[in-house]
Amino acid sequence: MVQKLDYLKETTSQTAGPYVHIGLAPGAAGFSIFERELGWDIAGPDAPGERIRVEGLVIDGTGAPVKDVLLEVWQADANGVYAHPEDPRSAGVAPGFRGWGRVITNFDTGLWGFDTIRPGATPGRGRDVQAPHLNLWLVARGINIGLNTRMYFPEDAALHGADPVLRTIEQRDRVATLIATKTGPGAYRFDIRLQGQGETVFIDV
Repeated sequence: MVQKLDYLKETTSQTAGPYVHIGLAPGAAGFSIFERELGWDIAGPDAPGERIRVEGLVIDGTGAPVKDVLLEVWQADANGVYAHPEDPRSAGVAPGFRGWGRVITNFDTGLWGFDTIRPGATPGRGRDVQAPHLNLWLVARGINIGLNTRMYFPEDAALHGADPVLRTIEQRDRVATLIATKTGPGAYRFDIRLQGQGETVFIDV
């Protein structure tokens, strides 16, 4: 006898953590499982492009830094090519460029950061061109479903108005929550606010 699906109850869910680091970043949790921690090398030393450093905090609704966050970053290389088979140009991706990384926040300060290269503009749907950006996914205790957002670069302001993702943001003053601050040569600050004033725009993908 086949049971009708409308009688089945939804499986109980729970937040990711507090053991997310053990499974996804074991070295940070004190476990020497891998010779090299997975996801720490986004752009190999031979990949061409401007080397940059990105740092920031994940901030909760009270203004306090969240100190047990795991972030993943996905990006194109300096020519706007993704190291992924769904990019039809992926065969031409820069040598040594992985385009993916995983970092965690500092358990004491909540600060996260990674080194990479500045991405190029990427094709969107149709004739759209996406301004250079980093795709960020974060998960932590208290977050049921991972949150997706983007980080754009302040130097590319002329391209932001035509970016197909930024154009979908109806509250135009919130676009600024996706623009990093340049703090020095090759250095950027990008704080992610989960709630409250200045809440970061999150993207449903």
